[in-house]
Amino acid sequence: QAASPLHPVSVQCQEAQLVVTVRRDLFGTGRLVRAVDLTLGTAACPAQDAAESVVTFVAALHECGSTLQMTPDSLIYKTSLFYKPTGNVVIVRTSPAVVPIECHYPRRSNVSSNAVRPTWAPFRSTLSMEEKLVFSLRLMSDDWSTERLTNGFQLGESLHLQADVMAGDHVPLRLFVDDCVATLSPDRSSSPRYALIDLSGCLVDGRADDTTSAFVSPRPRQETLQFTVDAFKFAGDDRNLIYITCHLKVSPADQAPDPSSKACSFNKASSLWAPVEGTGDICSCCETGSCP
Repeated sequence: QAASPLHPVSVQCQEAQLVVTVRRDLFGTGRLVRAVDLTLGTAACPAQDAAESVVTFVAALHECGSTLQMTPDSLIYKTSLFYKPTGNVVIVRTSPAVVPIECHYPRRSNVSSNAVRPTWAPFRSTLSMEEKLVFSLRLMSDDWSTERLTNGFQLGESLHLQADVMAGDHVPLRLFVDDCVATLSPDRSSSPRYALIDLSGCLVDGRADDTTSAFVSPRPRQETLQFTVDAFKFAGDDRNLIYITCHLKVSPADQAPDPSSKACSFNKASSLWAPVEGTGDICSCCETGSCP
């Protein structure tokens, strides 16, 4: 229920957090309590927002000292709202108060694993964690519409490479290309070798003066990452067959990209690294070479 004179404290039990709204006229007397005198849970978490008439707390279900009780049918997260008046050490005009708060979640229905992490995950999510992810890396036509029928290129042309993952029943995932290396044999550790993508998602080939290699932005979907590489061959070697081996990985789609999970291209116009998504600072390690 919305906070009102009859219900001065309201609670929203959301998927992964609870939101507590407290009317500052907590006792219905017209005397407003101070926001600093209100805390949530045994960890005494402070309010996130204090307006003229209401105070708002937002906390993950397992934060602020909350406890979890499991019954045959429910998961019950318990915490309390504490009001402890401070100020004048000689007299007080209000009494302290404790408001118990509970959020109930059904155990027998399929709840998102984010809601009850870290103590329980629903059956469907447990199954999906055991499934194998199917990764692919394909040469595509110039307009990305179909897989390329041939793998022959002339110098001066561009390779259009597309990485995909089939996620099945998994929670939404975002695909990254951690690294790609070109070699003259299937052994990626053989010599000579040339790094196209390195440092956890930096398209280092695009840093060279004579290339236009880059990730395609925006993505067509979270499970796909496209990038172009200018055709090349190894100097001093007449062999025309080159192997490209890439390491693909995924992270939850709702997890923000970071220096260890990113897709960064070098923009020659600005002389800066830029990510396909996320803030520009996650690419700064592409220049320093100190990525995780």
